[in-house]
Amino acid sequence: MVTDNRKLNAKSRYVSVRAPARLHLGFLDMHGGLGRKFGSLGLSITNVETSVTANYSDNIDITGIFLKRAENYAEQILSHFGIDGGVGLSIHSAIPEHVGLGSGTQLSLAIANAIVHLYQLPDYHPAHLAAILHRGARSGIGIGTFMYGGFVVDGGRGEKTEVPPVVTHLSFPEHWRIILAFDDGVEGINGAEERRAFNTLPTMKKDISATLCRLTMMRALPAIAEQDCSQFGSAITEIQNIIGDYFSIAQGGRYTSPFLKSILDAMGNMGATGMGQSSWGPTGFAIFPNETIAFRALKKIRDKWKAEPRLRFVLSEGFNRQAEISVSEQQPSIKNENMKVKNL
Repeated sequence: MVTDNRKLNAKSRYVSVRAPARLHLGFLDMHGGLGRKFGSLGLSITNVETSVTANYSDNIDITGIFLKRAENYAEQILSHFGIDGGVGLSIHSAIPEHVGLGSGTQLSLAIANAIVHLYQLPDYHPAHLAAILHRGARSGIGIGTFMYGGFVVDGGRGEKTEVPPVVTHLSFPEHWRIILAFDDGVEGINGAEERRAFNTLPTMKKDISATLCRLTMMRALPAIAEQDCSQFGSAITEIQNIIGDYFSIAQGGRYTSPFLKSILDAMGNMGATGMGQSSWGPTGFAIFPNETIAFRALKKIRDKWKAEPRLRFVLSEGFNRQAEISVSEQQPSIKNENMKVKNL
């Protein structure tokens, strides 16, 4: 149980955490013949984030959005560490739920790290906190982007895996840009439906898994290292097409949103080098070699789809830093200029 001294110190502390969203760019091995399964590619991105501030409270007091999920995460952390006290949480912004951008993992890690720093507990590794909160059941990239930012690959789950380990981390080229396509009229598969989907999907053929791993190792990763946006984009597109077709039986086609194919085809004609759907979607993405081309495409795509209010488009880039954690003795001023929340 937390000592009275720590409880006293917590009363004069404010902890703020900003956790950016991530793109899930595909699984590597749904075959599992080598003793490990899944394996994921992911990218930390700007302009969509979860931002929370924690301070001392006798109880669990939460303001903002996604209150039930936040309360559940806070209860688990306080109980696990035997903390004799509560937490006041202000959720200033949150990644939209069930759109394929890792909202649950980032909210859980933001809250867990805020509480750990509030009560000055030992510096627990984010992977350990994720395991406590039962995150990373299949993919470890959300944990990886929280820890490192940038482009990450996790090694999937083996027999003794607690959280899929990050096996590769590279900085994403700063001049590349991403356009995110949101469809607020539909949700990606989640919860019990997601578990059923994974349990009923056919075993992926060994040669398909081999192709995915080869595309990652011999095209996507070297292209980032050499800042070759054309090669990187083509590798990601091919990976996305393979994965989208594999999951089509569960999500009703290659994409969840009925608009996404037309949107991505249009952006391909506007200079995008790579494109696809993040996780179960419905959020789509397109990768561009620089801001000028991306901004022109953004203006055109917004004009093309302006009659559909359920569609939104956001210009983003790679976020090459770990999630931001700050501690102060005064209530911080929160800047939300980069906040993107569903239905804004």
